[in-house]
Amino acid sequence: MRQDHGKHSWPWWKEQIISKWANDSWRFKMENLFEEAIFNIERDRPMSWFLKQKDRLTALHPDTSETMVHKRILRKCGGDLEHAIRSIFIEPCSTEDYINAMEEITTRTKTGRNWYKPQMDNKTSWRPIPKPNKPHEKAPLKCHKCGSTSHFANTCPKKTRINEIEVGKDDTKDSNDVSVNESDSEPSEEEEFPDELSIENINVSFEVIEVHTHLPQ
Repeated sequence: MRQDHGKHSWPWWKEQIISKWANDSWRFKMENLFEEAIFNIERDRPMSWFLKQKDRLTALHPDTSETMVHKRILRKCGGDLEHAIRSIFIEPCSTEDYINAMEEITTRTKTGRNWYKPQMDNKTSWRPIPKPNKPHEKAPLKCHKCGSTSHFANTCPKKTRINEIEVGKDDTKDSNDVSVNESDSEPSEEEEFPDELSIENINVSFEVIEVHTHLPQ
């Protein structure tokens, strides 16, 4: 590009750079990269990560103050690490102070680290041994009336015989009930004709009562 345009002042070059790269698509790309840039203590180095995010914000928003740029960058560090960095210094601080604080905290403490459960070497050792699938043994179906396995209760040949016996029992029971009722309804001879001795005893008792009434008092 220098060979094509030759020597020019810095304001001219700045205008050319802005016209080529500071367009809407470039801004959208830079904003996405900044939003996705979450500090990972296992992968990122504090100084290179912090300076890269600062360059992106300064390019997107050149009028933003350095204090606001530092605040937005610290929000990408996570809650624990951000709190630890803010506890060391009193704002406003320089970029070098924040970088030194991040390096000291990440190297000497466990703040901001992601903890994972230790995985066992033999993954199948803690799992129960599956039991072999045995075929389900079903009990033979039987007729619940005669106990035979050749047919079911609805087709049992003994069903009619049982019904005949039950019918015979009902008939005999009904005949017995009728005879009992007839015997109860007919009065006995003893009730219709009382004994003569009992009648004589009654007459004697009346005569004794009359004698007592005629005696002088």
